[in-house]
Amino acid sequence: MWVVLAFAAGAAPIALVAAPAHQSGAAPASNAPAQPSAADLAGSVVHHGDGVAAIVNDSVISDYDLRQRMALFIATSGVRPSADALDEIRGQVLKELETERMELLEAQKANVTVSAADVDKAIDDIIKSNHLSLDQLKSVLSQGGVDMATLRAQISVQIAWSKLVQDQLGDRVHVSPEEVNAEFERIKQGANKPRYRVSEIFQAVDSPEQDAKVLKDMTDLDNQIQLGAPFSTVARQFSQNPTAAQGGDLGWTQEGQLPAELEARLKGMSIGDVSQPIRASGGYYIIQLRDRQEPAGTRIPTVAQQSAIPAGTLPLVRILLPIGPKPAKDLAERAAEAAGALRAHIRDCQHAHDIVSRVPAAVYQNLGTMRLSDLSASMQAEIAKTPAGQTTEPFTSPAGVELIVRCDKPVPIETAIVIPTRDQVEQQLYEEQMTVLARRYLRDLRREADVESR
Repeated sequence: MWVVLAFAAGAAPIALVAAPAHQSGAAPASNAPAQPSAADLAGSVVHHGDGVAAIVNDSVISDYDLRQRMALFIATSGVRPSADALDEIRGQVLKELETERMELLEAQKANVTVSAADVDKAIDDIIKSNHLSLDQLKSVLSQGGVDMATLRAQISVQIAWSKLVQDQLGDRVHVSPEEVNAEFERIKQGANKPRYRVSEIFQAVDSPEQDAKVLKDMTDLDNQIQLGAPFSTVARQFSQNPTAAQGGDLGWTQEGQLPAELEARLKGMSIGDVSQPIRASGGYYIIQLRDRQEPAGTRIPTVAQQSAIPAGTLPLVRILLPIGPKPAKDLAERAAEAAGALRAHIRDCQHAHDIVSRVPAAVYQNLGTMRLSDLSASMQAEIAKTPAGQTTEPFTSPAGVELIVRCDKPVPIETAIVIPTRDQVEQQLYEEQMTVLARRYLRDLRREADVESR
């Protein structure tokens, strides 16, 4: 499976549009200093030019490759790294580039090919899963100084590795009817216990000497998540299990399916919690509890019973690019594009304030808990189309181009366990066995590779 990126808020500064001339009714532009781009930040810890960052089996990873991939991570990770963090990110990204180069060389040996259409489909999935247009995606990358070819190259390698693993290992996985029967029976017997939907970040410890280094790397990743980097983005960039392709999503798990160390930690977690690094068989994990299902037969309250917000009201934040009621056509187009890029960077209401404070001319207004009937028809229409905790599409008003951020949190909808089908159980067992084999395959590649990092 291939890796895609979840575009999230914050690390990349947003050089949106030139501050418009002050117009009647528009708020004055801020005097916030210009912020360095993600590429500028990457360039502060990587040599400029096109020198050599690493050599993997005689294949060169250039400083340009490293700068671009660092910029891609910074622009999409949701954090604005300190100087010390930039050094850590450099090491993490270089290690990932080295791993990808091993995967690419192995795929090339097996004559695995990836078409432009394969990559286009992956990019289309990025757009859909992040509620972006292609132009907005390009704008996010451009604002960070990231070449679109960098994203396409990463996706291409991950598709090639997925095809290679399937071709080389698929025939070695055999799920017998007896295995399906045993697992199906275990699931039925466990239906009186909760199930958990879990995401993971995994990094292998291939030898005892690596333990401390891997723990440090995983602790750094955990720190980035705590600072606001979306779990799925970090998983897609740095996890070494095949679940990285789905942002680390392991799906629904029951007691007995995960390593005992992970299950013990899960029992004390609430939905949305992220663990610290956990040592288990094979390496270190960071896990996130994404959802939970109650035992079969549990009486589930309705959504209305679970929500604490009075009907007809919502806590809201308003963001305005004040270009006035009749801006010039080119200014209106730039403001609309800027608002789209701004929306792509906003994670939640609290984070919106930080983002807007760095954008000249943008105005932030905390509306508090509003009666929806008191809002304009255009605001009501946009809010109605927007899920809890998310940001509306840009829309125009007499004041300019606006965004509304819903500050209500999505209500965790309690559900009861539903027994999967036999086909679903067989597929799950197949994927588990493939994960183990793919991990061994990559471990062997690392052990045999000649890697020189500079």
